[in-house]
Amino acid sequence: MAKNEVIIRFDEVSFEYGAKKPILTEAKFSIRENNKVTLMGQNGAGKSTIFQLIIGSLRPESGNVIVKDKLTLATARQVIPREHANLTVREFFEAAFQEKVYDIEPRIKKILEVVHLKAPLTRKVTEFSGGQQARLLLAHALIQNPDILLLDEPTNNLDKEGIAHLTDFLISYQKTCIVISHDADFLNSFTDGVLYLDSFTKKIEQYTGNYFDVVKEIHNRLERERMKNVRLEKDIMHRKEQANFFAQKGGHMRDVARKMKEKIEDLSEEIVEERQEDKTIRKFHIPCQQDLSGRLLELNSVTIIRNHKPSVKKVSIALKKKERLLLTGPNGIGKTTLLEKLATGHAKGEHIAKDVRIGYYRQDFSTLDFNATVYDTLRDVMGVGTEQDLRSTAAGFLIDAEVLKTKIGSLSEGQKGLAAFARLVLLKPGILILDEPTNHINFRHIPVIAQALDSYEGAMILVSHVPDFIAQIKITTTLDLDSR
Repeated sequence: MAKNEVIIRFDEVSFEYGAKKPILTEAKFSIRENNKVTLMGQNGAGKSTIFQLIIGSLRPESGNVIVKDKLTLATARQVIPREHANLTVREFFEAAFQEKVYDIEPRIKKILEVVHLKAPLTRKVTEFSGGQQARLLLAHALIQNPDILLLDEPTNNLDKEGIAHLTDFLISYQKTCIVISHDADFLNSFTDGVLYLDSFTKKIEQYTGNYFDVVKEIHNRLERERMKNVRLEKDIMHRKEQANFFAQKGGHMRDVARKMKEKIEDLSEEIVEERQEDKTIRKFHIPCQQDLSGRLLELNSVTIIRNHKPSVKKVSIALKKKERLLLTGPNGIGKTTLLEKLATGHAKGEHIAKDVRIGYYRQDFSTLDFNATVYDTLRDVMGVGTEQDLRSTAAGFLIDAEVLKTKIGSLSEGQKGLAAFARLVLLKPGILILDEPTNHINFRHIPVIAQALDSYEGAMILVSHVPDFIAQIKITTTLDLDSR
C-alpha cells in the first residue's frame, strides 16, 4: 500500500433512521493511512453511526462507503455489550475472533499489559469497575491488531494513570485511528485533524492540524455566520420599514415597494439557521427534597478492593444538607461498587435517614429502563407537576417532543446522560449520588452541570476523574479509598 494512501472514503453518503431522523446528507470525506483523526459533533448527532457505516454494520441510503480491501477494523465501544455481560474475561476476548485462537491466553496476558490491567481470566467482565471495563474494551479491540482502530469515548471512566497510558500508546501507534471523545487535552496530544459532523447540514467538514486550533477555527466560523445573520436581519428590518412606507404612497412607489420585498426575500434566504452545535443545555436547578434536617447519611466503614481481594476500611463520615463528599482512588479500588450499595441501601457500615429520596446517576445508565420511552422515564419520577413542567424540563436538556417518544435504549450515550439529569431535576432528591457524571457529555454542557451541582442544597457523593469539573464544585470532604 502506498504511503499515506486514502483507505476510507465517504462518497456522497446519506443515511437516516426513518424519515424524521436524518444523520448524513451527501457527506464526503476521506482518511489516509496512519492518520489519527478526531470525530466531533453534538450528542446524538450520529458519530457512533459513522463508525457503524465504516465497519459495515449499517448501509447508507445512497452514496458509497469505501474501505480499502483486506484491511481489518476493530472498535473499542463505550460500554460492555449486553450480549457479553455474563462472559468471563477469557470468553470476552475469544469473542473478538471469528475462529478459535489456540494461543489465546498468552495473547490476553500481553494485551492486558498494554492497557495496564490485571484481570483474572475466569472473572465476569461486568464484575469489573467502570475504569477497568474501559480498559477491557480497549484491549478487546487491540488484541485483534486491526489496521483501522475506532475508539468511542475511550477515556470515559479512566483515571489519570489510565488516560496517560492510553495517550502514550496512541502517540506511538503506527496505524490508522479514529477517535470520538470530548476530552480536549487528550485529543490534542495525538490528533492529526478533525472530522466535524454538522448536525444542521448533516454533512462532514474536514480539518487538519492541531485540535485546539481546529476547534477555534470552527468557533470563529460559527461566529462569522452569527454576525452575518445579525447584519442581514438589521438590513431586512430596515427594508421592510421602507417597503411598507412606499406601499402606502401608491403609483410608482408600489413598484418600488414590490422590488424591495423581492430583495427582502433574497436576503432572508441568506440567513443561516442556528446550528445544533451552538446549542448548550439551559442553566438548571436540581430542587432538594423538602423538610430534611440533621444527618442524611452516615458512613462508618467501606469495602476496598486491592488485587481483586476485598478488605474493610474504617471511616467516619456524616453528611448533612449542602455537604459534598468526593470519593477518590484508582480504577478498581471499589468506588462504583460503594456508590451502588449506598444507592440501594446495601452498603455495610452506612445509615441513610428515613424517607430520604436518593438521586443516583450511574455511569452505565443501568438504573434506566432501556425499553421505556424518555417520556415515561421522566414521568415515573415526577411527583407534583404538570405536563408542561415535564416538557419544559426536558427541553432544557435538548430533549424535544420527538426524543421524548424515543426508547432510552435507542438514545446515544450522551443523550442518555442528559435524560438522566432531567430525571434528577424532576425527582427532587435529598441525596445525590453521582458516578462519573461527565462521561459521554458534550464539553459545552459540563460548566452548566457543574454550576447546577454546586448550587444543589442536599447532600452529595461524587466520583469523577475530571479535575477541571471537580474544581467547579465546593467539596467539603474527600475520602481517598487508596490511602492506608
